[in-house]
Amino acid sequence: MQTNVLPVGSLVDVISYSPFRGLKGTVQTVNTIADEAEEPFCFYLVALEGTQLQEPVWFEHDEVEAVEVLASPLVDL
Repeated sequence: MQTNVLPVGSLVDVISYSPFRGLKGTVQTVNTIADEAEEPFCFYLVALEGTQLQEPVWFEHDEVEAVEVLASPLVDL
């Protein structure tokens, strides 16, 4: 099964309706929940630019959009 998973180091835009909407950041960690019946569900730990936050923030896969992908986003799970 192939799914689109952003690799660590990818530059993303936050597109969710949250206080972080419109900010850019870099993917630090990717956590995936795999289910045999469905496609994997991904969470991204993103270091945001332009904020006073010292710690990265977790986002669901549909809350971020790739701006620049450093490697092939196709991962065989």
